[in-house]
Amino acid sequence: MGSDPIFVPIALLACVAATLFHHIHNAEFLDHYPNMPTWLSPLRVYAAWSAATAIGVIGYWSLRRGYKTSGLALLLAYGCYGLDGLAHYALAPMSAHSATMNVTIWLEAVTAVALLTTLARQ
Repeated sequence: MGSDPIFVPIALLACVAATLFHHIHNAEFLDHYPNMPTWLSPLRVYAAWSAATAIGVIGYWSLRRGYKTSGLALLLAYGCYGLDGLAHYALAPMSAHSATMNVTIWLEAVTAVALLTTLARQ
């Protein structure tokens, strides 16, 4: 897995925590996020987090079991999902979001970049 395999689970856990933080905030304050689609519900936000996180966990499990290609592919997909929070800014500018919204969005994005960078080094 590379010279520093300990960094993959650390980066993954950081990304999982940040995406959970963002999704909880998003679900609980969904009506306050600007221009969100009307079909989106708190349950769907939590379901999206659960599905995406399952992909990341399965990717890590696969990697640890020696399935390097599939494991890395799933982890890369999960890392890219962590960047999806930036799509909030396609719906409304940063200034239309509260400070907490911006923190959760950027924390998720930064940890996703850390995970993707760690995976690239593998």
